[in-house]
Amino acid sequence: MAKKNSSVSGIVLLAKRPGLTSFSSLNAVKKSLETSKVGHTGTLDSFAQGLLVVCVGNLTRLASHITAFDKSYEAVIEFGSETDTLDPGGTIIKTAPLPGLSELKDALKKFSGTIDQEPPAFSALHVDGQRASDLVRKGQPVKLKSRPVTVFDYEILEVKSEGEKVKYARIRFDVSKGTYIRSLARDIALACGSAGHLEGLLRTRIGCFDLREAAGFDLLEGFTIESVIKKNRAERDDERGAFRAKSFFDDEKLFEQIKLKIKKMDFKIAQTCGFKTAVIKDDFIGHFKNGRLLKSSYFDSIPADEESEAGKETEKKYGVFSKYENFLGVILFCGEKIKYEYVISDN
Repeated sequence: MAKKNSSVSGIVLLAKRPGLTSFSSLNAVKKSLETSKVGHTGTLDSFAQGLLVVCVGNLTRLASHITAFDKSYEAVIEFGSETDTLDPGGTIIKTAPLPGLSELKDALKKFSGTIDQEPPAFSALHVDGQRASDLVRKGQPVKLKSRPVTVFDYEILEVKSEGEKVKYARIRFDVSKGTYIRSLARDIALACGSAGHLEGLLRTRIGCFDLREAAGFDLLEGFTIESVIKKNRAERDDERGAFRAKSFFDDEKLFEQIKLKIKKMDFKIAQTCGFKTAVIKDDFIGHFKNGRLLKSSYFDSIPADEESEAGKETEKKYGVFSKYENFLGVILFCGEKIKYEYVISDN
C-alpha cells in the first residue's frame, strides 16, 4: 500500500497504456512516489492510450484548471460499422458501405472550426443525476443534448484501404475541452455516407504538456493502424489482461521515470492554467503563508493594468511565486482588494 506523503507535490506526465483504466493507472504514481494524494485531470477510456496529467500532493487543487486545456489526439477510425459504445468494445448496431478517400476528405472539411456535437450515450455525463452510460446499460433510451466544441485542426496520417475504399484511417485532431473523439468518428463516417467507430485512440497533448515528455512514453508500442488492429485482436482473444496490469504496476523502469520526471508548478504552467503570475517579495512570503492581509506593494510583479483598473469589481486570478519560481498559492484581485484562494502548505 502507498504511504501518505503530503510532502510530495508536483505534476506527473504519465503515458497510459491501453487495456487499463485511467484510475488504475494512477497506482503507478502512488507506488512510485509513496503517496495517496493524486488526481488525474481528464480520463482516457480503457482501450485508449497516451497522456495523463496527474496532480500530486498540494497541486491536486490545480486539476480542474488543467481539465480545461485544449487537447490533441491520433484516432484510428474503422469504417463500415458503428458500435453502440462507438469504440472497439461495443456491439455492432449498424453497417454501411465503405467511403472513398475523396469522400472522407470532403467530410472532414465539415468538422473544422466550431461544431455542434452530440456526446456518446455511453459516457460519464449525467442525466437526471445518473450517468448516461448507467442508464443505457439499464435499457433506458438516452439522447444527450448537442453542445458546441471546436476542432482547431486535423490531418489524415495514414489510410488502410480495401480496394478503392477506405477501411481504416488514422487522423490527428486538435480539439477543445469537452470534444468526444468517439462522436467525431461516428459523425465523420455518417458524413461520408458510411458508418464508423473509434478503433484506437492516442492522446498526444494536453495544453502545454506533451506525451513525449511523459514517464513511460518509451514503453508504449508504436501507434499505427496495424498495431491497433493487432492489439484489439489480442484483446478479444484474452479478456483477462492480467499480464498487462502486472507489468504496468511492477515496472521499476516506469517508477524511476516518474520520480525523475515529476514537474513543479512554474510560470508557463500557471499561464496555461489561465492564471496571471505575481512574484511576492521575500520579506512578505511569511505574511502570505500565514494568511495575513495582502497589499499590492508586497509584490515585485503586478501588471500595471491591475492598479489602473482599481475600483472595478472584476476578479483576476494570480498564481503567486517566489523570485525563485516556487509556487506558493493563488490569489484573486477584485478592484483594490486582494483575496486568498488557497495557500500551498510546506508539508
